[in-house]
Amino acid sequence: MDAKTPAPVLVLTGPVRPGEVAGWCARVREALAGRAGGVVVCDVGGLGQPGLAAVDLLARVELTARRAGGRIRLRDASPALVALLDLLGLRFQTEGQTEEREPPLGVEEAVETGDPAG
Repeated sequence: MDAKTPAPVLVLTGPVRPGEVAGWCARVREALAGRAGGVVVCDVGGLGQPGLAAVDLLARVELTARRAGGRIRLRDASPALVALLDLLGLRFQTEGQTEEREPPLGVEEAVETGDPAG
């Protein structure tokens, strides 16, 4: 995939029903067909209140994307959804956020004397 080819976008809407998960996974597989290493953008702004059904959907869609050789990136994720995903230990690439949770430029981490080197 070249840098000029836009990533396909799937608009996920809620409430999420368990019977819809397989269909979303199939859409991700289709979007990544022939695009090894590609990204599918999942617009999650329409999911509504985040809950475990939404988390399950996103985890399964990400797993499907990885099995197809790609990844998903979340667009318009609410702070509550991001917090819930973080609480559950699930890391997703999101648009508009610093990758890998790096501190913004100009911010240095403090080190306590006596802390073991890590």
